Amino acid sequence: MKELFIKTEKQREWLEKLAVLEKGIKENAQRNDEESIFPHENIKRLREIGYPKVTLPTEYGGEGMNVYDAILLQETLGSYDGSTALSIGWTLLTVGDVYETKSWAEEKLKEFANDVKNGAIINKIFSEVITGSPVRGGRPGTSAVKKGNKWVINGRKAYATCSPELDYFLVTAWIQEIENIGNFLIHKDTEGLSIDETWDVIAMKSTGSHDLVLENVEVDESNLVEIPKYQTGFKLNGWLLIIPATYLGIAQAARDYAVEFANTHSPNSIKGTIATLPNVQALIGEIDLLLMQARYTLYGAAQSCIDLMQKGEISTEDAANIANAVNVAKYTVTNNAIQVVDKAMRVVGARSLQRNNPLQRYYRDVRAGLHNPPMDDLTIKKLAESALKL
Repeated sequence: MKELFIKTEKQREWLEKLAVLEKGIKENAQRNDEESIFPHENIKRLREIGYPKVTLPTEYGGEGMNVYDAILLQETLGSYDGSTALSIGWTLLTVGDVYETKSWAEEKLKEFANDVKNGAIINKIFSEVITGSPVRGGRPGTSAVKKGNKWVINGRKAYATCSPELDYFLVTAWIQEIENIGNFLIHKDTEGLSIDETWDVIAMKSTGSHDLVLENVEVDESNLVEIPKYQTGFKLNGWLLIIPATYLGIAQAARDYAVEFANTHSPNSIKGTIATLPNVQALIGEIDLLLMQARYTLYGAAQSCIDLMQKGEISTEDAANIANAVNVAKYTVTNNAIQVVDKAMRVVGARSLQRNNPLQRYYRDVRAGLHNPPMDDLTIKKLAESALKL
């Protein structure tokens, strides 16, 4: 089905580059999950093929891929290993967003691009326990205070995905003197920055989504890269589709496992394989229906976002349409992915619950998508507000 969404030779070239890494990424996924091991080797291989720069524009030395291209790659990588895909996906998202919106000073964009070309990876670290989801507008407890020509930052951030390998942290902090949020670019080796290894969960266990601790971290004035105009410090745009694409990949992996199992499993109570059974055929058909619904929604939303951004001037209505497209795609993909894995487990039966079976990992991992922004209730609320013009 994914073949229908491949449009260019460049997309095929990059899918072939990822395919070379498939075996190596898959073979350690089970052990990494069991022992909560961060996939350092996978990230190293992705750096080596230039994956961090795929969404960096060509004028800055990158591959110049748009959000449609990126979700195609992320879906594929997610089918290899969800934790690896989610970890590196935030770099593609952040780089794509920053350079599309040109939200930083040009000098800073050029400087950072040189690092990205050399394999640097980054994540937006916005979440805090006290604020909940960043899209809901809670004021960060992390603070930034100006001292001379430096900013001094203190606070604790949660869910710093890919923290064991991040080169840069894009951190939100409250600036009291202007009563606004600021986005600060902080290098991993900055004094006072540390990682508290708090990530102890049952889903996406290998993402290293630990807490980021900032104790009197000093950065130059230029590292205040943006003072957001949007209220929450977290904007919804097309690049956020990279995250649900990862969960779609996991669902595809579950589907492929279930199909392979149905075509090969032959209990002695029947002639042939279970693929001939009506109930199994019904489940497989429902799985593919859910995947097609999710895929058309996701790629359609991506193309709509690209089309709107190419208009140049984005109106308030355009921005609302982009936000709704992103929200609906994330909602549809995540919830469909959960159903896909559940149905795949019904095809396979009780052995899908064995710890050495990948389906139980897929089952846990796709549920993590419910807790990535935007949340389901916010999606429904925003659609209602748009319809009622509130």
